[in-house]
Order: sequence, then structure tokens, then C-alpha cells
Amino acid sequence: MADTQKAELFELDNGTVRVKISNYGATITSLLVPDKQGNLTDVVLGFDSLEPYLKGAAPYFGCIVGRVANRIKDGKFMLNGVEYSLPINNPPNSLHGGNKGFDKVVWEVIERKDGENPSITFRYHSHDGEEGYPGNVIITATYTLTSSATMKLDMEAVPENKPTPINLAQHTYWNLAGHSSGDVLEHLIQIWGSHITPVDQNSIPTGEIMPVKGTPFDFTAEKKIGASINEVSGLGYDHNYVLDFGEEKSGLKHAAKVKDPSSSRVLNLWTNAPGMQFYTANYVNGVVGKGGAVYGKHSALCLETQGFPNAINQPSFPSVVVQPGEKYKHTMLFEFSVE
Repeated sequence: MADTQKAELFELDNGTVRVKISNYGATITSLLVPDKQGNLTDVVLGFDSLEPYLKGAAPYFGCIVGRVANRIKDGKFMLNGVEYSLPINNPPNSLHGGNKGFDKVVWEVIERKDGENPSITFRYHSHDGEEGYPGNVIITATYTLTSSATMKLDMEAVPENKPTPINLAQHTYWNLAGHSSGDVLEHLIQIWGSHITPVDQNSIPTGEIMPVKGTPFDFTAEKKIGASINEVSGLGYDHNYVLDFGEEKSGLKHAAKVKDPSSSRVLNLWTNAPGMQFYTANYVNGVVGKGGAVYGKHSALCLETQGFPNAINQPSFPSVVVQPGEKYKHTMLFEFSVE
């Protein structure tokens, strides 16, 4: 892909939901949804212009991360007898694809549709050796407003010449009360995951699959995010949930339901991924965002559906290796409502 392509903003608007997405990192920069009175509010953290994203000021606001989302232990893995070394950008680990992951490149816009179900499709060609990963991979991401209050994201990746780990995640920071409304500790969340993958002191899964029952990680019934957050070691939640097979919608399983009591806005998330990182913006500290809003710790939550962290080094986890000729497919459905 020629480097002549520049970072731009595109808008999808179906009269109810209005979303702005950049081809830089396939990033959602703004998403407006109505509250119970019909007032539109921007419910994602971000910046007013693309400049801060290009300068690296965003802690992964709204982007698609890859080639492998989340952490890889010591930035190393073995595949077919070859050891690969990745950038250590989150010492001692490699995080979200390395120094210049898919969030920090310009994707090509290959299709745009307007009308009642507007959509945009981005494509990125990742080359062999990029950020240490083997093989060429073609990645596409399509955002579609599938109904008045639903947004769908379809991510696909095809390795061209070598087996490679692929694990894409969408990294939007949500605050259903509005991006500038303070912390999300009063938000209610339910997670369709009765187990997590507990982590060591470097946030790497131990390999264990731990039941959440009787722990601060239990969101199997709706609960305030802030209810037990102080019992979690570290600064808050930053853990991978093993998603259960429960209720389904068009082949996708229910991953989470988030509700903001102040605006009555609700987000239901559906996915076909095996895991979901629930992250409470623990490391966001004084980032100046849209309209001069200052984003602090716990000012949003992320629901990153994904393969399990460090799966490439953990044989007991579902494999994230994709062979040439196979297709990686990851779908997320974001359903907005009021209740």
C-alpha cells in the first residue's frame, strides 16, 4: 500500500446513531446515541482532530489493535520450531501488536455505502516481518449500521504465505453517560462469563481458568462496576473473561450488557470471540480529549472481545494461529437502547 494515503475521518449516520471513524487505525473517534429523552451524546473517549492520534497521544482510543491484541509474554513465541521476537512496548511484554500495530497505520478505504444501512470497509496489508510477526496478511474491517440503533463490526484476516498468530480487538473506551461525564463506577454491567484467566504480576495469564463466583470478578448478574473494584489488585479491572455459550443472536453470543442509570442508555455486546478483556481505563490519567474534557482513571470501560491473552505461548488456550488459506473471522455487534 502506498504511503501517500492520508488519515481522514468518515461518518456513518442512519438518523439515530452517528459514528465517526478514521482510516487511521480503523478508529472510532465519536459515536452519538440517544438517551431516554432522545438527546444525542457522544459516548466514546477520543480527540476532536486526528492530530493527537497521529502523535501517539491516544491510549488505544477506539482503534483496532493487531496483529495480536493484548499481551505476549516477554515479546517472544515459538511457531513451527522458529522463535519470533517482538517489540517490548509494555515491559516486560509486547502489547497490542508492538510499537506500530494496526492502530498506528493508515488503512485503505475499499468500500463505502450510504443509505439506510451505511457502512465502510477498511483494508490493511501487513507484511512479513512487520513488528516481528511472520508472513503477509490481508486484513479487512467493515463497520455497518445494521439497524436504527445497532452497529456491527466484521473483522477478517487471511494469511497469504505463512502460519501466523492473529487476534484482532476493537478498543473503544465507552462511557454511556457521555465521554466527558466523569467515571463509570456507577455504570451497571453484566458479563456472560463465569470464568476469567487470572494473571501474574506482569498481567500475563497463568494458564488457569478460574471461576468468578465469590470473587470481585463476578458480573454474572448485573452489578455496579465500582461495587468491588477496590478489591481487585492493581488499579481496577483489566482481565480476560472466558465467554460462556448462552443466549445467541445471529450466531453471536451475548458477551456483556452495560447500563448507565443516569441517562438510561444501554449497550448490549454480542460476539463470536472466545474471550473479552474487561478494562476500566486504569492507566488513563489526565488525557485532554474532545472539547477539552480531561479523562482520568476509570473514566470509561473497554469491552475487547478477543482470543485469550498470550494464547500463542499457552497450549491449553484456544489457538490463535491461522494457516495460509484459512480465514480469521471476528464479529462484534453493538446494540444500543434505553431502559
